[in-house]
Amino acid sequence: MPKNIDLDKVDIWFGDESRVGQKGIQRKLWARRGTRPRVFKQQGFQSTQIFGAVCPSLNRSAALVLPHCNKEGMELFLKEMSFNVPKGRHAAFVLDCAGWHDNLEIPSNITIVHLPPYSPELNPTEQVWEFIKDKWLSNRCFEDYEAIVAAVVAAWNKFIAIPGKISELCSRDWALLSN
Repeated sequence: MPKNIDLDKVDIWFGDESRVGQKGIQRKLWARRGTRPRVFKQQGFQSTQIFGAVCPSLNRSAALVLPHCNKEGMELFLKEMSFNVPKGRHAAFVLDCAGWHDNLEIPSNITIVHLPPYSPELNPTEQVWEFIKDKWLSNRCFEDYEAIVAAVVAAWNKFIAIPGKISELCSRDWALLSN
């Protein structure tokens, strides 16, 4: 983190990427006793990636849906996230050590903090993906790439529209800034 940053103006953001596509997720569902509901599993190969970041203390978020996970996509996402960091604030952006997270062009209001390798349980964004997929993206078939993107965008927008859900899912006691 840059030395001239006031800790009172730093917010912790958590971020990650997730694939959503035609090889979807089957989840359990409620059904009337004695019935056997059908759940389809699509076998297509089209998919997209959602880059997402959440700030539990501000209950804010940023997301970008892109066709691939790579360095260029991550840099685009960082620019998008930079617009969502409140003016005069700084983001300590916590994310995993994926290969495309190295040697990035990082906006001046963001500092990258890497999680230890092989520790996805430390990243609260994993709970966001589980929630979104469980609620809106599982047990579905997608006609084409555009349908996948539309579903992912709709799911993200529904998630961030739930008051206090970001803070509820993503707050961690170990991730509090104090002087």
